[in-house]
Amino acid sequence: MLGAFLAGAAAGYAIAIPVGAIATYLVLLGARHGWKVASAGGLGVATVDGMYAAVALVLGAVLAPAIATVQTPLTWISVAVLVVVGLALMRPAFRREPARAAGEDVRGITPLRAYVVVLGLTVINPATVVYFTALVAGASFGAIDTAAERTAFVVGAFAASASWQLFVAGAGASLGRVMTGPRGQRVTALVGGSVVVALAVRTALGA
Repeated sequence: MLGAFLAGAAAGYAIAIPVGAIATYLVLLGARHGWKVASAGGLGVATVDGMYAAVALVLGAVLAPAIATVQTPLTWISVAVLVVVGLALMRPAFRREPARAAGEDVRGITPLRAYVVVLGLTVINPATVVYFTALVAGASFGAIDTAAERTAFVVGAFAASASWQLFVAGAGASLGRVMTGPRGQRVTALVGGSVVVALAVRTALGA
């Protein structure tokens, strides 16, 4: 069972560590709204990673060809959402009124709202779906066949993803403490939004 847990942890870190739009969004949440809000968003990512790990273990071989048929439209949906998120992140950079202090709830962003929003963004991220399905559809995890081992794999994937997302949230919150002034917050908003839009463009070019 320990082997299954470690395999799940390895899978969770492999999908969580590469820097993408979700990680950028978590950093911006931490910088603008503090660790509590960003960590809630990070747990939304980990929830989806654990859920997809569970589904892939049970239906991986069946889902792999089905996902391949809808990967293109799913990718374009992801592109559209990333563009919207990127523009929303950049909007505070062009406001005339001074930015608020980092961590202050300026737009009603609560931990619950951050959790739901980031969870939704992760659900439609095609990379997450395809990664876990391809991972389990292969021969690498054929030995994971008991309920206890499957549970251990999913727990490992969730724990690894959660630990990394909380680290990213903390990094964003630390950035917010450094750049507490109006100019610093405008910079983080502009840079973060631009990165998300650039990731959307890269996703579209690879579709």
